[in-house]
Amino acid sequence: MNKLLLSTLLLFLSISVNAQSKKKKDQNAIKEMCGCFEVTFNFAETFNYSKDSTYRPSKTKVDKGLEWAGLVEDNNNKISIQHLLQVGNPAKPMIIKHWRQDWEYQNTDFYMYNGDNNWVFEQKDKKDVKKQWTQKVYQVDDSPRYEGSGSWVHVDGKSYWENTTTAPLPRREYTKRSDYNITLRGNRHEITNYGWVHDQDNSKIIREAGKEDVVLAKEKGYNTYVRVADSKCKAAADWWQKNNTKWQLVRNKWNEVYGRNTNLSLETKVEFKELYKHLFSDEITKEEEINTIIESFVKK
Repeated sequence: MNKLLLSTLLLFLSISVNAQSKKKKDQNAIKEMCGCFEVTFNFAETFNYSKDSTYRPSKTKVDKGLEWAGLVEDNNNKISIQHLLQVGNPAKPMIIKHWRQDWEYQNTDFYMYNGDNNWVFEQKDKKDVKKQWTQKVYQVDDSPRYEGSGSWVHVDGKSYWENTTTAPLPRREYTKRSDYNITLRGNRHEITNYGWVHDQDNSKIIREAGKEDVVLAKEKGYNTYVRVADSKCKAAADWWQKNNTKWQLVRNKWNEVYGRNTNLSLETKVEFKELYKHLFSDEITKEEEINTIIESFVKK
């Protein structure tokens, strides 16, 4: 083997090994968000740009809770984590199915929120998402929330991922506010020595067809996840073991909907109830029932 061929081969192997090493670091960082955590949710409106003299900013909000984040799927190009809140009497806690985050490697298919319960389907070029991970965040009923792509960064002893994307109003806002219709979320997930932190710099956006977006206000979010013994979240982990089969059926149906690769518009209520209220019912367990309910919320 001549020297040129040998050096080319060695360079190729070196690049390949480094790429695999980087991807492994990414996967490990994502899975660090699994486990039992004492969570503190902090949100404060920082600036407002309203021309209305009667404008009132959102109140500063601080909440605490115990949250279990369990691994639902773990393969080479996808990691799925389900979050469960554990609240009330520690001896007999209540379990609330919370959000889910899926991480997909070099994903090209996106549902981008465009206001008023509408998501626009977009496909990116492979070169635009090379070596990136898409975080796809879902509502408590596994309907879409927001998603965005970015690179995990491992430098100076830090591991973090950043992205800015459009999203619906958070639950703490949409029951109280109707003066804006999109949250432009600046998300940073950073792994720390105590667990991880979800750092947010958000803009409250007014979007109207045919007009430029208007920034109504800015918001800071800082949510800390402090790792505690998994035994503290045993009730949540047990609940998931018992209920995972039903929610797998829900995810299967949504995957079929997302796989249509077309713009998606959802009803807010069907038969006077939100989707999560239908699906959270203990009486709804069969695949046919689940599929019918979800399909009834998808606007044709």
